[in-house]
Amino acid sequence: MHKSLSFDDVLLVPQYSEIESRQQIDTSSHMKNNIILNLPIIASPMDSITSSEMAITLNDYGAMALVHRYNTIDKQVALIKEVTEKKYPVNIGAAIGVTGDYLERASATRDAGANLLCIDIAHGHHILTQNALYALRSKFGDSLHIMAGNVATLEGFNALADWGADSIRVGIGGGSICSTRLQTGHGVPTLQSIMDCARSDRDASLIADGGLKTSGDIVKALAAGADAVLLGAMLAGTEETPGAIQVGKDGKEYKLYRGMASRSAQMDWRGKSSSPEGISTTIRYKGSVKNILRDIDGGIRSGFSYSGVRNIVDLHARAKFILQTSAGLQESGTHILRR
Repeated sequence: MHKSLSFDDVLLVPQYSEIESRQQIDTSSHMKNNIILNLPIIASPMDSITSSEMAITLNDYGAMALVHRYNTIDKQVALIKEVTEKKYPVNIGAAIGVTGDYLERASATRDAGANLLCIDIAHGHHILTQNALYALRSKFGDSLHIMAGNVATLEGFNALADWGADSIRVGIGGGSICSTRLQTGHGVPTLQSIMDCARSDRDASLIADGGLKTSGDIVKALAAGADAVLLGAMLAGTEETPGAIQVGKDGKEYKLYRGMASRSAQMDWRGKSSSPEGISTTIRYKGSVKNILRDIDGGIRSGFSYSGVRNIVDLHARAKFILQTSAGLQESGTHILRR
Protein backbone atom coordinates (compact mmCIF):
# COMPACT_ATOMS: atom_id res chain seq x y z
CA MET A 1 0.00 0.00 0.00
CA HIS A 2 1.06 3.59 -0.58
CA LYS A 3 0.02 6.86 1.00
CA SER A 4 -2.51 9.09 -0.72
CA LEU A 5 -2.54 12.86 -0.42
CA SER A 6 -5.41 15.22 0.30
CA PHE A 7 -5.46 18.99 -0.10
CA ASP A 8 -4.46 19.65 3.52
CA ASP A 9 -1.39 17.43 3.17
CA VAL A 10 0.39 19.74 0.74
CA LEU A 11 1.36 23.32 0.02
CA LEU A 12 2.58 25.01 -3.13
CA VAL A 13 6.07 26.50 -2.97
CA PRO A 14 6.26 30.26 -3.71
CA GLN A 15 8.46 30.97 -6.74
CA TYR A 16 10.06 33.96 -8.46
CA SER A 17 7.39 36.07 -10.13
CA GLU A 18 7.47 38.83 -12.73
CA ILE A 19 3.72 39.43 -12.49
CA GLU A 20 3.14 43.06 -11.55
CA SER A 21 -0.67 42.93 -11.54
CA ARG A 22 -3.22 40.16 -11.04
CA GLN A 23 -4.90 41.48 -14.20
CA GLN A 24 -1.96 40.08 -16.18
CA ILE A 25 -3.11 36.59 -15.25
CA ASP A 26 -5.30 34.53 -17.57
CA THR A 27 -7.49 32.12 -15.57
CA SER A 28 -9.31 30.74 -18.62
CA SER A 29 -9.67 27.07 -19.44
CA HIS A 30 -10.25 25.96 -23.03
CA MET A 31 -12.01 22.65 -23.56
CA LYS A 32 -13.35 20.84 -26.61
CA ASN A 33 -16.35 21.95 -28.66
CA ASN A 34 -16.09 25.63 -27.79
CA ILE A 35 -16.43 25.28 -24.02
CA ILE A 36 -14.34 28.19 -22.75
CA LEU A 37 -14.40 29.12 -19.07
CA ASN A 38 -12.83 32.45 -18.21
CA LEU A 39 -13.14 31.41 -14.56
CA PRO A 40 -12.55 27.63 -14.30
CA ILE A 41 -15.55 26.98 -12.06
CA ILE A 42 -18.51 24.66 -12.73
CA ALA A 43 -21.51 24.46 -10.40
CA SER A 44 -22.45 20.95 -9.35
CA PRO A 45 -25.65 19.36 -10.77
CA MET A 46 -27.53 19.43 -7.45
CA ASP A 47 -31.05 20.59 -6.68
CA SER A 48 -29.76 22.76 -3.84
CA ILE A 49 -27.10 24.47 -6.00
CA THR A 50 -28.10 25.18 -9.58
CA SER A 51 -31.02 27.48 -10.36
CA SER A 52 -31.42 29.65 -13.44
CA GLU A 53 -30.20 32.60 -11.36
CA MET A 54 -27.07 30.67 -10.39
CA ALA A 55 -26.39 29.67 -13.99
CA ILE A 56 -26.83 33.23 -15.27
CA THR A 57 -24.61 34.72 -12.57
CA LEU A 58 -21.89 32.16 -13.19
CA ASN A 59 -21.98 32.93 -16.90
CA ASP A 60 -21.55 36.62 -16.11
CA TYR A 61 -18.27 35.67 -14.40
CA GLY A 62 -17.17 33.35 -17.21
CA ALA A 63 -18.01 30.17 -15.29
CA MET A 64 -20.88 27.74 -15.88
CA ALA A 65 -23.45 25.51 -14.18
CA LEU A 66 -24.80 21.99 -14.68
CA VAL A 67 -28.56 21.46 -14.33
CA HIS A 68 -29.38 18.37 -12.28
CA ARG A 69 -31.29 15.39 -13.71
CA TYR A 70 -33.43 14.49 -10.70
CA ASN A 71 -36.62 15.89 -12.18
CA THR A 72 -38.78 15.47 -15.27
CA ILE A 73 -37.35 16.21 -18.67
CA ASP A 74 -39.82 19.09 -19.04
CA LYS A 75 -38.65 20.70 -15.80
CA GLN A 76 -35.00 20.35 -16.74
CA VAL A 77 -35.68 21.81 -20.19
CA ALA A 78 -37.65 24.71 -18.69
CA LEU A 79 -34.77 25.66 -16.40
CA ILE A 80 -32.28 25.54 -19.27
CA LYS A 81 -34.53 27.76 -21.39
CA GLU A 82 -34.70 30.31 -18.57
CA VAL A 83 -30.95 30.67 -19.03
CA THR A 84 -30.59 30.35 -22.81
CA GLU A 85 -33.39 32.87 -23.60
CA LYS A 86 -31.04 35.62 -22.45
CA LYS A 87 -29.52 37.87 -25.12
CA TYR A 88 -25.93 36.73 -24.78
CA PRO A 89 -24.29 33.35 -25.53
CA VAL A 90 -24.13 31.12 -22.48
CA ASN A 91 -22.49 27.90 -21.41
CA ILE A 92 -25.01 25.63 -19.72
CA GLY A 93 -24.70 21.92 -19.03
CA ALA A 94 -27.36 19.26 -18.53
CA ALA A 95 -26.84 16.20 -16.37
CA ILE A 96 -28.13 12.87 -17.66
CA GLY A 97 -28.00 9.28 -16.42
CA VAL A 98 -27.02 6.03 -18.14
CA THR A 99 -30.32 4.14 -18.15
CA GLY A 100 -33.99 4.81 -18.80
CA ASP A 101 -34.77 8.07 -20.57
CA TYR A 102 -31.20 9.36 -20.79
CA LEU A 103 -31.10 9.56 -24.60
CA GLU A 104 -34.43 11.37 -24.71
CA ARG A 105 -33.24 13.69 -21.95
CA ALA A 106 -30.00 14.32 -23.83
CA SER A 107 -31.84 15.29 -27.02
CA ALA A 108 -34.38 17.49 -25.25
CA THR A 109 -31.82 19.41 -23.20
CA ARG A 110 -29.54 19.86 -26.17
CA ASP A 111 -32.44 21.21 -28.22
CA ALA A 112 -33.21 23.59 -25.33
CA GLY A 113 -29.74 25.08 -25.62
CA ALA A 114 -27.43 22.97 -23.44
CA ASN A 115 -23.98 22.90 -25.04
CA LEU A 116 -22.60 20.29 -22.66
CA LEU A 117 -24.01 16.95 -21.54
CA CYS A 118 -22.79 15.49 -18.25
CA ILE A 119 -23.11 11.76 -17.62
CA ASP A 120 -23.68 12.03 -13.90
CA ILE A 121 -23.19 8.83 -11.91
CA ALA A 122 -21.27 8.10 -8.75
CA HIS A 123 -19.08 5.29 -10.16
CA GLY A 124 -18.18 6.25 -13.71
CA HIS A 125 -15.68 3.47 -14.41
CA HIS A 126 -18.56 1.15 -15.30
CA ILE A 127 -19.98 -0.68 -18.28
CA LEU A 128 -23.15 1.43 -18.20
CA THR A 129 -21.04 4.56 -18.68
CA GLN A 130 -19.28 2.88 -21.58
CA ASN A 131 -22.59 1.95 -23.20
CA ALA A 132 -23.99 5.45 -22.67
CA LEU A 133 -20.94 7.18 -24.15
CA TYR A 134 -21.04 4.95 -27.21
CA ALA A 135 -24.77 5.63 -27.65
CA LEU A 136 -24.37 9.40 -27.22
CA ARG A 137 -21.46 9.57 -29.67
CA SER A 138 -23.46 7.53 -32.16
CA LYS A 139 -26.38 9.94 -31.79
CA PHE A 140 -24.56 13.29 -31.66
CA GLY A 141 -21.18 12.62 -33.23
CA ASP A 142 -18.23 14.68 -32.03
CA SER A 143 -19.95 18.06 -32.19
CA LEU A 144 -21.21 18.11 -28.61
CA HIS A 145 -19.11 18.29 -25.45
CA ILE A 146 -19.73 15.26 -23.23
CA MET A 147 -18.52 15.23 -19.64
CA ALA A 148 -18.53 11.97 -17.69
CA GLY A 149 -17.61 10.63 -14.29
CA ASN A 150 -16.91 10.23 -11.55
CA VAL A 151 -13.62 8.32 -11.47
CA ALA A 152 -10.78 8.13 -8.96
CA THR A 153 -7.99 6.37 -10.87
CA LEU A 154 -5.84 6.78 -13.96
CA GLU A 155 -7.33 3.57 -15.34
CA GLY A 156 -10.82 4.99 -14.96
CA PHE A 157 -9.84 8.30 -16.52
CA ASN A 158 -8.25 6.65 -19.55
CA ALA A 159 -11.23 4.35 -20.01
CA LEU A 160 -13.76 7.20 -20.09
CA ALA A 161 -11.56 9.15 -22.49
CA ASP A 162 -11.28 6.14 -24.77
CA TRP A 163 -15.04 5.64 -24.63
CA GLY A 164 -15.62 9.18 -25.89
CA ALA A 165 -15.66 11.63 -22.96
CA ASP A 166 -14.33 15.14 -23.67
CA SER A 167 -13.96 15.95 -19.98
CA ILE A 168 -13.96 13.75 -16.92
CA ARG A 169 -14.97 14.43 -13.33
CA VAL A 170 -12.27 13.19 -10.98
CA GLY A 171 -13.01 12.47 -7.33
CA ILE A 172 -15.00 9.86 -5.43
CA GLY A 173 -16.20 10.33 -1.87
CA GLY A 174 -14.58 13.70 -1.16
CA GLY A 175 -17.62 15.97 -1.15
CA SER A 176 -18.56 17.67 2.11
CA ILE A 177 -21.98 15.98 2.20
CA CYS A 178 -20.92 12.72 0.55
CA SER A 179 -20.79 9.57 2.68
CA THR A 180 -19.61 7.12 -0.01
CA ARG A 181 -16.36 6.30 1.76
CA LEU A 182 -18.19 5.63 5.02
CA GLN A 183 -20.95 3.60 3.39
CA THR A 184 -18.84 1.58 0.97
CA GLY A 185 -15.25 1.79 2.18
CA HIS A 186 -14.19 2.98 -1.28
CA GLY A 187 -12.59 6.18 -2.47
CA VAL A 188 -9.32 8.02 -3.03
CA PRO A 189 -8.42 11.46 -1.64
CA THR A 190 -9.34 13.88 -4.40
CA LEU A 191 -5.93 15.54 -4.73
CA GLN A 192 -4.31 12.14 -5.16
CA SER A 193 -6.85 11.23 -7.84
CA ILE A 194 -6.08 14.47 -9.68
CA MET A 195 -2.35 13.82 -9.55
CA ASP A 196 -2.80 10.26 -10.77
CA CYS A 197 -5.22 11.12 -13.58
CA ALA A 198 -3.11 14.08 -14.71
CA ARG A 199 -0.52 11.53 -15.87
CA SER A 200 -2.89 10.47 -18.66
CA ASP A 201 -1.81 10.90 -22.26
CA ARG A 202 -5.44 11.11 -23.41
CA ASP A 203 -6.93 14.30 -24.84
CA ALA A 204 -9.61 14.86 -22.21
CA SER A 205 -10.02 17.70 -19.73
CA LEU A 206 -9.75 16.92 -16.02
CA ILE A 207 -12.48 18.34 -13.77
CA ALA A 208 -11.65 18.18 -10.05
CA ASP A 209 -14.73 17.26 -8.05
CA GLY A 210 -15.02 17.02 -4.27
CA GLY A 211 -13.16 18.13 -1.18
CA LEU A 212 -12.49 21.72 -2.27
CA LYS A 213 -12.99 24.05 0.70
CA THR A 214 -11.12 27.25 -0.21
CA SER A 215 -9.70 29.14 -3.17
CA GLY A 216 -6.34 27.75 -2.07
CA ASP A 217 -7.66 24.22 -2.62
CA ILE A 218 -8.81 25.27 -6.09
CA VAL A 219 -5.29 26.53 -6.89
CA LYS A 220 -3.84 23.24 -5.61
CA ALA A 221 -6.28 21.25 -7.77
CA LEU A 222 -5.38 23.27 -10.86
CA ALA A 223 -1.67 22.99 -10.07
CA ALA A 224 -2.00 19.22 -9.72
CA GLY A 225 -3.40 18.94 -13.24
CA ALA A 226 -7.07 19.94 -13.23
CA ASP A 227 -8.43 22.10 -16.04
CA ALA A 228 -11.43 23.26 -13.99
CA VAL A 229 -13.15 22.46 -10.70
CA LEU A 230 -16.70 21.43 -9.86
CA LEU A 231 -18.09 23.16 -6.75
CA GLY A 232 -21.02 22.47 -4.46
CA ALA A 233 -20.42 23.49 -0.85
CA MET A 234 -18.47 26.64 -1.71
CA LEU A 235 -21.50 27.95 -3.63
CA ALA A 236 -24.14 26.60 -1.23
CA GLY A 237 -26.21 28.87 0.99
CA THR A 238 -26.12 31.79 -1.41
CA GLU A 239 -29.01 33.89 -2.67
CA GLU A 240 -28.88 32.28 -6.11
CA THR A 241 -29.28 28.68 -4.90
CA PRO A 242 -32.79 27.18 -5.09
CA GLY A 243 -35.08 27.28 -2.09
CA ALA A 244 -36.19 29.75 0.50
CA ILE A 245 -34.17 31.15 3.37
CA GLN A 246 -34.99 29.42 6.65
CA VAL A 247 -34.69 31.00 10.08
CA GLY A 248 -33.17 28.63 12.61
CA LYS A 249 -33.86 28.32 16.32
CA ASP A 250 -30.84 30.54 16.87
CA GLY A 251 -32.49 33.30 14.83
CA LYS A 252 -29.90 33.04 12.07
CA GLU A 253 -30.65 32.47 8.39
CA TYR A 254 -29.98 29.18 6.61
CA LYS A 255 -30.55 27.46 3.28
CA LEU A 256 -30.86 23.78 2.35
CA TYR A 257 -27.82 21.91 1.09
CA ARG A 258 -28.02 18.22 0.33
CA GLY A 259 -26.35 15.47 -1.64
CA MET A 260 -28.36 13.97 -4.46
CA ALA A 261 -27.65 10.52 -3.01
CA SER A 262 -29.04 11.57 0.39
CA ARG A 263 -32.17 9.92 1.72
CA SER A 264 -34.26 13.10 1.47
CA ALA A 265 -33.20 13.81 -2.13
CA GLN A 266 -33.91 10.21 -3.15
CA MET A 267 -37.34 10.35 -1.55
CA ASP A 268 -38.18 13.61 -3.32
CA TRP A 269 -37.19 12.52 -6.81
CA ARG A 270 -38.12 8.85 -6.87
CA GLY A 271 -40.28 8.27 -3.82
CA LYS A 272 -37.95 5.73 -2.20
CA SER A 273 -34.48 5.51 -0.74
CA SER A 274 -31.86 2.79 -0.98
CA SER A 275 -28.26 2.81 0.25
CA PRO A 276 -27.94 6.58 0.73
CA GLU A 277 -24.42 7.90 0.15
CA GLY A 278 -24.95 11.50 1.21
CA ILE A 279 -26.60 13.70 3.79
CA SER A 280 -29.00 16.63 3.88
CA THR A 281 -28.32 19.66 6.04
CA THR A 282 -28.63 23.42 6.20
CA ILE A 283 -25.87 25.96 5.72
CA ARG A 284 -25.61 29.56 6.90
CA TYR A 285 -26.99 32.04 4.38
CA LYS A 286 -24.09 33.80 2.62
CA GLY A 287 -25.74 36.48 0.52
CA SER A 288 -25.06 36.74 -3.21
CA VAL A 289 -22.81 34.19 -4.89
CA LYS A 290 -21.18 37.17 -6.62
CA ASN A 291 -19.19 37.80 -3.44
CA ILE A 292 -18.01 34.17 -3.39
CA LEU A 293 -16.99 34.29 -7.05
CA ARG A 294 -15.04 37.53 -6.57
CA ASP A 295 -13.14 35.99 -3.66
CA ILE A 296 -12.43 32.80 -5.62
CA ASP A 297 -11.24 34.75 -8.65
CA GLY A 298 -8.97 36.87 -6.48
CA GLY A 299 -7.58 33.84 -4.68
CA ILE A 300 -6.83 32.02 -7.93
CA ARG A 301 -5.07 35.05 -9.39
CA SER A 302 -2.99 35.50 -6.25
CA GLY A 303 -2.15 31.79 -6.28
CA PHE A 304 -0.92 31.97 -9.86
CA SER A 305 1.19 34.99 -8.95
CA TYR A 306 2.83 33.18 -6.02
CA SER A 307 3.91 30.44 -8.44
CA GLY A 308 5.06 33.04 -10.96
CA VAL A 309 2.72 31.83 -13.72
CA ARG A 310 0.24 33.63 -15.96
CA ASN A 311 -2.10 30.78 -16.98
CA ILE A 312 -3.24 27.26 -16.17
CA VAL A 313 -0.93 25.59 -18.70
CA ASP A 314 2.11 27.22 -17.10
CA LEU A 315 0.84 26.31 -13.63
CA HIS A 316 0.64 22.65 -14.65
CA ALA A 317 4.25 22.79 -15.80
CA ARG A 318 5.87 24.85 -13.04
CA ALA A 319 3.98 24.19 -9.81
CA LYS A 320 6.01 22.69 -6.96
CA PHE A 321 4.36 20.86 -4.06
CA ILE A 322 5.73 20.08 -0.62
CA LEU A 323 4.26 17.96 2.16
CA GLN A 324 3.24 19.65 5.38
CA THR A 325 2.97 18.11 8.84
CA SER A 326 -0.02 18.45 11.14
CA ALA A 327 1.86 21.28 12.85
CA GLY A 328 2.34 22.92 9.46
CA LEU A 329 -1.36 22.61 8.75
CA GLN A 330 -2.15 24.27 12.07
CA GLU A 331 0.29 27.07 11.27
CA SER A 332 -1.26 27.49 7.80
CA GLY A 333 -4.57 28.59 9.23
CA THR A 334 -5.40 31.78 11.10
CA HIS A 335 -4.58 30.65 14.61
CA ILE A 336 -4.44 33.66 16.91
CA LEU A 337 -7.84 32.80 18.39
CA ARG A 338 -6.43 29.46 19.62
CA ARG A 339 -3.89 31.22 21.87
